[in-house]
Amino acid sequence: MANITLQGNEIHTSGNLPELGTVAQDFTLVAEDLSEKTLSDFAGKKVVLNIFPSIDTGVCAASARKFNEEASALDNTVVVNVSKDLPFALGRFCASEGLQNVMNLSDYRGNFGETYGLTIVDSPLKGLLSRAVVVLDENGTVKYTEQVPEIAQEPNYAAALEAVK
Repeated sequence: MANITLQGNEIHTSGNLPELGTVAQDFTLVAEDLSEKTLSDFAGKKVVLNIFPSIDTGVCAASARKFNEEASALDNTVVVNVSKDLPFALGRFCASEGLQNVMNLSDYRGNFGETYGLTIVDSPLKGLLSRAVVVLDENGTVKYTEQVPEIAQEPNYAAALEAVK
């Protein structure tokens, strides 16, 4: 269980992020067209999982914009925004912002949050995903993780992007 904060108040997640050097566990998430995507759909690619509570908050939107901006310069890499938002909300936001270098996947009917230890278990955000970044190499090995300690803070973009190189 990770101890993080929401505006300075301690909250907790359902577990801990995967350990560096381990093979990432498979997941099933829902795309904007309601199709299901699994980790195996990204086989052979580097994956940046940009995980957040909701696209409709300023910090979550900022992380989607920043990773979209950086994604176009990365070879053989896909950036995946993951939240409990409905796929339609994720798609609407990215369309209105012109974000085309990220993929949006929803955990609204899955178990990604539990599998990756990111479901918030208390506080007003109970049931949503915490803010985190997980970077996988082409073989699905975990190369970088960041459980952002304060929900209202942005992730360390430079460290995540460096892990992709």
